[in-house]
Amino acid sequence: MTDIALQPDATPGRQARVERRPNAAIMARAAGVPVLDVVIPVYNEQATLAESVYRLHSHLREQFPFPARITIADNASVDETPRVAQGLAAELSDVRVVRLEEKGRGRALHAAWSTSDAPVLAYMDVDLSTDLAALAPLVAPLISGHSDLAIGTRLGRGARVVRGPKREIISRCYNLILKSTLAAGFSDAQCGFKAVRADVAQRLLPHITDTGWFFDTELLVLAERTGLRIHEVPVDWIDDSDSRVDIVATATADLKGIARLLRGFARGSIPVQILTAQLGSSRDSSAPGSLLRQTVRFACVGVASTAAYLLLFMLLHGTFGAQAANLIALLVTAIGNTAANRRFTFGVAGSKRVARHHLEGLIVFGIALAITSGALALLHTLTPESGRYVDAIVLIAANLLATAARFVLLRGWVFHPRRNR
Repeated sequence: MTDIALQPDATPGRQARVERRPNAAIMARAAGVPVLDVVIPVYNEQATLAESVYRLHSHLREQFPFPARITIADNASVDETPRVAQGLAAELSDVRVVRLEEKGRGRALHAAWSTSDAPVLAYMDVDLSTDLAALAPLVAPLISGHSDLAIGTRLGRGARVVRGPKREIISRCYNLILKSTLAAGFSDAQCGFKAVRADVAQRLLPHITDTGWFFDTELLVLAERTGLRIHEVPVDWIDDSDSRVDIVATATADLKGIARLLRGFARGSIPVQILTAQLGSSRDSSAPGSLLRQTVRFACVGVASTAAYLLLFMLLHGTFGAQAANLIALLVTAIGNTAANRRFTFGVAGSKRVARHHLEGLIVFGIALAITSGALALLHTLTPESGRYVDAIVLIAANLLATAARFVLLRGWVFHPRRNR
């Protein structure tokens, strides 16, 4: 059963259906089980496991207001991690161990969450990079029934993060890719600090196929597509300098996962409508448009813009030179391109936020200018006497890269549905 209330919707004369799930603390008390089960997935963590579990256990007993359990999900460790985990379970109350014989963080979370009797499920990385003070704010809306999932975000306002520029850039690029391809509304898919209500997990987990690092993203995207509420908490986070995550392999797997989800949504093999009905959620009216349709329309606008750009460039080249001609041609066509994509590609009508859209469109234009101008500068350094036709060929290639960057930024930032309600 869910409690249903009606609240005013943004559209005059309409009301939105707001659903509140049962209070998890009352459910847990009636069943005699912990309210929260915090899973720590581990693989060969014999050096850090004990210290982290002691610290988390102490925090839950002294700072967390509800009964809680710690589950150590050991996925095929080959060092002393299983022995350390069993020792902790024997020593500390409310600590259990789930052992798997295959690797994979997603596999470990799936197994631990599926076998838990707690009404609220969470997980955090074994290094406890996230400040534990954020745990109560993370799970509070899940316990009350107000939200369905919750994530810690290192990219939201109020977050305080200590990490190197390489990981910062990778994280932001990954989340921008998610926004541009899957129109994801959540800000941070990779932070190892998340929670979900058990009744929601029970419905979603059978449809999550990834067993590795993409597990989180797949869970969040599916939850968002089915209209579930995702609560975000800005966190204090300190990078683990001893992290053994293979960034290249993880990035490759993530891109494959994104492609798999796009195919699944396009073919209808992911039962979004069925899950929406089962979970009693209401679909977001700002659901993302078809990536394929938007890509085709963006391409049409791009072809017209590129033709106009090349015509202007060739006409202005003899008078102003290559760089100035490139700047003027790009500026003129960028304004028209933003206006056309706003209305035709992304379906944004009316004058609301039009100034902001064009301002942000000019920022995107600046990025495109940097790409094309950089290509020209490199060409002229290598071949000073290139001529206008060689310049044009190089610019066509540079514009292909700039066009891809424009689409990602326009779809995932400027015209993202959640920024244009």
